[in-house]
Formats: sequence, structure tokens, C-alpha cells
Amino acid sequence: MESWVDGQPADVLSLKDRGLAYGDGLFETLAVHAGGPVLLDRHLQRLEAGCRRLALNVDMSALSTELNAYARCLGNGVLKLIVTRGDSLRGYAADPLAPARRILQGNPPAAYPAAHAEQGVLLFPCSVRLSEQPLLAGLKHLNRLEQVLARAEWSDGQYAEGLMLDTSGRVIEGVFSNLFLVRDGVLFTADLSRCGVAGVMRAELLFQAKSQGIATQITDISLEQLHQADEVFVCNSVYGVWPVRGCGSARWSVGPLTRKLQTLARALLDV
Repeated sequence: MESWVDGQPADVLSLKDRGLAYGDGLFETLAVHAGGPVLLDRHLQRLEAGCRRLALNVDMSALSTELNAYARCLGNGVLKLIVTRGDSLRGYAADPLAPARRILQGNPPAAYPAAHAEQGVLLFPCSVRLSEQPLLAGLKHLNRLEQVLARAEWSDGQYAEGLMLDTSGRVIEGVFSNLFLVRDGVLFTADLSRCGVAGVMRAELLFQAKSQGIATQITDISLEQLHQADEVFVCNSVYGVWPVRGCGSARWSVGPLTRKLQTLARALLDV
């Protein structure tokens, strides 16, 4: 499907765009089903919070209308929204009143092997570490070189995802997903106040778990704690939940809480 730039069909972008020059912007990746963006409210909430933190001048009401219109045209697939600070001349300083640029791209539905969801996946233990920057922590900003370098670490098809730690050795997330573990019936996920992306599926699963009386903890997670987990799974807003059956020497079984949350995610994505 043709891309849109600032609400108009386009296949070119200004060379002065600050997203290209500095990674100055944010993005969202949304599943679209039957013309509707899945978990749209959560995506917009995260985007709006990111725009406030980066002081990006975005009309969220107009953006929401545009997203829905593009999703209707796409029908089924994956919609990528990029918001940049727009154009500027050379140098880091930017015009605080300049309107942000909106870029919408449509792609076919993501195709993953059914075995990922049914039997679980192996994680590659990445050596690239996530740097700690609280000002950017949680945001889905355009600076993704750490993930690019981490993903380049493996080409073996037996690995569906990679495990990323921060520079202090704490377990944070997957290369393109958030990570949960279960221990003694409690659902744990990493504290993302220093680094990492606060995924919308992560937020939704925490909400769903709490609403069903499942104990949850957002906390620092060590590799030792990960290895001692009863269950491990990864999630994102496109594929839902994949059980994790191994990483390095550690092995886990696909457990009942993983299956329960996987069913909830599948219902949200309607797949």
C-alpha cells in the first residue's frame, strides 16, 4: 500500500528531516485487522507520552483520524507510524514550534511459523547491551542501532528472538519484544525506568493479569532469576505471545499462565 506523509500519498521524504539526520522522533507498529488498528488507544497513549517528553508538536486528534483512515484502506496488515520533528537546517537545535511530520506505511500481515506460538521459541543470548538513559527509557524512539546490532548477532533459524541485557547485566527485553517470567504463580517483567521499550502488549497483559487476580511485579531481573523461572514468554503487539523454551543452557516448559495470557492476547489480536 502507498505510504502517506502528512496525510498525503507520497513515496519521498525531505533530506532535511530530523528523523533521518538524528533519529529525532518516535514510531509505533500496529496490527490492523478488518480495517481497525488493534490496541489503538494504548499506542496513542504511549505516542502522546513520548511526544510530551521529546517536545514534539503533534495534533493527536488529527493523527488518530489519519491512522484510522489509513487502517481502513489497509484492511489487514501491519501499519507503521513514524513521527519526526520535521525539517531543520544543519545542527542539533530545532524550532520548538515546527509541526511534527507524520509518516504512515502499510505492510502485509506478519507471517510467523505456527510453532513459535504452539511449541515456544529459543532466544539467542545477545552480547550487545542496552545503554541506560532514563530520559529515553520506555520510549519507542527512532534510535534503534542497539537492536540492529543485536539482531545481526545470529543468523541461525533456530532462534526466533534475542535476549537483551542492560550494561549492568539486568534482563530487560527481547530485540523486538518484551519479556515476562513466572515464578511461584507470580508474573514478573523488567523495570524499564533505565532503558528498554514499554510495549503496548506488555501494558495490556499486565492490566489483564491484574484484573484476573494474578499477582504481578515490575522489578529488576537478574540472569539467575531468569534461569530459575517456571515459565518464560515474550510478547509484542503484532504476534501476541510466544512461549520461550530456552536461552543458552536454560530450558523452560510452556506453562499454564503463559497459555492463559497467550489466549487473551490472541483474542485481542483476533487471530
